[in-house]
Amino acid sequence: MSYSGLMMLPKSYFDIFLVILLVPILNLFVYLHNSFSTSISYLGLPYFIEPDITVDADHVSSSSSPATRRCNIPLSALLLRELLPVVKFSDLVDPPDSCSVCFKDFETEDEIWRLTNCQHIFHRSCLNRWMGYDQKTCPLCRLSLVPHGKEEMYNERLWWLCNNSQL
Repeated sequence: MSYSGLMMLPKSYFDIFLVILLVPILNLFVYLHNSFSTSISYLGLPYFIEPDITVDADHVSSSSSPATRRCNIPLSALLLRELLPVVKFSDLVDPPDSCSVCFKDFETEDEIWRLTNCQHIFHRSCLNRWMGYDQKTCPLCRLSLVPHGKEEMYNERLWWLCNNSQL
């Protein structure tokens, strides 16, 4: 029979003891997390723990009233839609044949999102759906969707909107 050097119990008893000790510790962490989340919510700071708080698409600008409503579009996606250039497929020089998200061929009149950091292009609806899942990176290369040089403005506006929107 093998013995553990710590408690002089048979190894199998020591393993069971660790599991019995670990479960209450994990339960304590869950309790603390739930208590912290509830406290933050009661203080009116749910944006601190829920960064994907959303508002109505008509109330995106920094001059919007605080009486905004929830919808299915994250604030980050609404702000990114303002920052990214939309172009017609026919205006692009040497574009790929198909969208990397839906794999459908581009049509001449399709509205295209051209990412400024990596130059990848996607159908507008495909990238909108991607950003709707609160994704802030290119679906192909994972570079940030926020254009270089506009990160500070993006973060300030996102912070302002989170602090001035009500649920």
